Amino acid sequence: MNFWVMLLIRVGLTLAIMLPIALVVIFGELKISAHMQSRIGPYFAGGRFGWAQPLADGLKFLQKEDLVPGEADRTVYKLAPYVVLMGTLATFVIIPISPDLVVRNLDLGVFYLLAVSSLSTLGVLMAGWSSANKYSLMGGLRAAAQLIAYELPLVLAAIGVAIQAGSLSLNDIVTAQASWQWFDAAPTWLNGIISPFMILQIVGLTIFLVASLAELSRIPFDMPIAESELTMGYLTEYSGMRFTMFFLGEYAGLVAMAAVAATLFLGGYWFPWVGDDALNFLGPFVLLSKVMLIAFLFIWLRWTFPRLREDQLQTIAWKWLIPAGLINILVTAFFKVVF
Repeated sequence: MNFWVMLLIRVGLTLAIMLPIALVVIFGELKISAHMQSRIGPYFAGGRFGWAQPLADGLKFLQKEDLVPGEADRTVYKLAPYVVLMGTLATFVIIPISPDLVVRNLDLGVFYLLAVSSLSTLGVLMAGWSSANKYSLMGGLRAAAQLIAYELPLVLAAIGVAIQAGSLSLNDIVTAQASWQWFDAAPTWLNGIISPFMILQIVGLTIFLVASLAELSRIPFDMPIAESELTMGYLTEYSGMRFTMFFLGEYAGLVAMAAVAATLFLGGYWFPWVGDDALNFLGPFVLLSKVMLIAFLFIWLRWTFPRLREDQLQTIAWKWLIPAGLINILVTAFFKVVF
């Protein structure tokens, strides 16, 4: 089949999977935050439970006028939200959904993952610089400093997993967790009952989750937006469809980071005592349940902690997460070679 036809099919399938899940996560955040603050939450759109509120918000944004500042760089300004969304969509290309269901199994999957995730940084910088607004520019510069700082812990956490699994392919990493044996004399039913990297790489998992929150610019790491200081940061001048793309990009990025964390540390689509044939059917549901668990953790943390100061944010990255990541790699490599 023609390359471009295949590309369009894969992009369409990715959108068909990612966008509904992002809408579910948005609804989940509305309800969870309301519960944590003893509120009702949305209850009008969609009946008693307000399930249609994300769709209603999307339609509202689409009806708003799409404004472009007079002094803005129009081309860069208009492309920025799509660059952010493209970086998120590209992440789903290599995430295995079942033993046989993956868009592309790359031998250097972890490298690809870390490379495409940096596209979002470029899109945020484009939005901040092109808006011709000092608050947008400050938000873009803050985002660049933050995302660059927390890319390093993210990389170091993923390297620990790659060393443990002996591969950079996400499919091989899932297989390594599924076939793990704690000790030779252990009963067959015991080996593989718990995802091994969730325990052996607990330091890496913690680093990855904290760095993911910072990469997503969510509270307590929302300095690039900081409404009380920068109006809406790099989003200040955006409205209508383009603001919707940024909004969807944030939640699609949350789903993508949760899917990556579930694949690297929680076994991805794997479930104990289930063979590959059954996992081809059950795998997507297993992975989705793990993604939703991590997404719930992200939402819970957002509505629990206050916003950090800029110096605190940088201190956590450079003085704590990066040294911890390096030590984790050293310990993992030592035990990998010795045992």
